[in-house]
Amino acid sequence: MDKALHNRFSPGSIESRDLQHMLHPITNLELLHRTGPLVQERASGVYLWDNNGKQYLEGMAGLWCTALGYGEEELIRVAEDQLRKLSYGPTFVGKTNEPSVLLAEKLKAMVSFDADRVFFGLSGSDANETQAKLIWYYHNLIGQPERKKIISRLRGYHGTSLAGGSLTGLPQFHSHFDLPLPGFLHTESPYYYRQALDGESESDFCDRLSGSLEALIQREGPETIAAFIAEPVQGAGGVIVPPEGYFPRIQAVLDKYGIILIDDEVICGFGRTGRAFGAQTVDMRPTTMTVAKALSSAYLPISAVLVPEYMYEPMIEASGEVGTFGHGFTYSGHPVCAAVALRNLELMEEREIFAHAAAMGEVFQRRLRALADHPLVGDVRGVGLMGGVELVEDRQTGKPFESSLGVGLICMEHAHEAGLLVRPLGDTIALCPPLIITVDQIDELFGKLDTALDKTLDQVSDQMSG
Repeated sequence: MDKALHNRFSPGSIESRDLQHMLHPITNLELLHRTGPLVQERASGVYLWDNNGKQYLEGMAGLWCTALGYGEEELIRVAEDQLRKLSYGPTFVGKTNEPSVLLAEKLKAMVSFDADRVFFGLSGSDANETQAKLIWYYHNLIGQPERKKIISRLRGYHGTSLAGGSLTGLPQFHSHFDLPLPGFLHTESPYYYRQALDGESESDFCDRLSGSLEALIQREGPETIAAFIAEPVQGAGGVIVPPEGYFPRIQAVLDKYGIILIDDEVICGFGRTGRAFGAQTVDMRPTTMTVAKALSSAYLPISAVLVPEYMYEPMIEASGEVGTFGHGFTYSGHPVCAAVALRNLELMEEREIFAHAAAMGEVFQRRLRALADHPLVGDVRGVGLMGGVELVEDRQTGKPFESSLGVGLICMEHAHEAGLLVRPLGDTIALCPPLIITVDQIDELFGKLDTALDKTLDQVSDQMSG
């Protein structure tokens, strides 16, 4: 570790001890050891404070997940009550608990497709790992063992586990990890701003991408393709909103070859796009679904995979032959996590959070679109209460900055200085505030972002002219 950096922090400080002992997930470790960590100490509503008392407006809902904000007393109460009643109970070997059963019922009633069975995990990564295993298991059981390949999309994010990381279509999650594994394929992202050909309309763009998907299926052999997985809106890949008509065209190709559509709602689910699920916003017709993050507003870790009955039925006989259904996690159906998630969904209904998010989304999107005139901004895109602001060297041509400049990171630092938490996805600044945000707080968010953009412009201009 850099001695100068170590000396910046007092001996025994959390910052110093972090740099000595922690291995951070999804972090530029070299940069971390040059700058040190941001220590989050407390939070309430849409605000968070660091250990120096500085207040930040939470512009990223943590990691796309704190839907009801921080410090919700009702969720704290439910967690405490459940901890006292049944702090843990495995769901292996036929055991169950009431919160998990009630949560499964609640989820089935909420989704707009034929979902009959719910499998619980702890994260989006393990849920998508489960998706891959269930897809393989199902096709083996119905006599189609050659259907093993799963198609994802470039810029898609589906986790960092072996299968989840292979499904993810971002190079930084593959490099040095020997991913993707064989059998995981990637097709184009619906990234119209960067991927459209000169003069290509959005409709023609969608036709080209669906044609490209079909060509991939034909090359690989339709009989070998098990599933296609997609986020309604690609989150970590840059907040990529598909053009209108994209998913119906993709769906037609999948239907033609009998390919299952896995809807990854980890980021988009539970009101983020202004509807209960992102699939409703972008006209997807999923076969199975993955949910996590806002399922519990991140108060406790929990994920769920929802599948139709026809996929479950052959598992009954197969498990009888083998002696077990050989997949699960120690904390699958954890009663405390399930109780908190259930109450979280109930609060969303009682407080009409989806309607509030839809109304605030209109305000949010108006403010987002207004950033399009800033000299640094090449593209703004979003839906509901999520958005991306792509920073470019030349607005007219869309020429990107050299990655070595780290313009997105520079903007993040200026946002932090202004008291706003955002996330740079390359040179796209991602925004995803808690769903409880108000009009005044949206104004505060964009006021702070305006300041950060102006300071970023000044700094980058100085660097490039020098």
